[in-house]
Amino acid sequence: MTSHIATEFIHEGRYAAEVDVVLIENENEWSPYYSLEDAEKLESVRLALQCGDLRAAAKLARVFELKPVKAAE
Repeated sequence: MTSHIATEFIHEGRYAAEVDVVLIENENEWSPYYSLEDAEKLESVRLALQCGDLRAAAKLARVFELKPVKAAE
């Protein structure tokens, strides 16, 4: 079994977050997968962004505000 750190991106409304997780790889058909703690962390960040609780999301991830830009014509 091997593992490596990866960055997952979550987008909710006008916010996005980069969440560092550990991907676990082994010889079974479900590989790669997250640990239960990382899956819960991803869900916590997603829920915090949905509720607009940026402080809670920022404790677990790097949070960004998305702003639309006008494309040059």
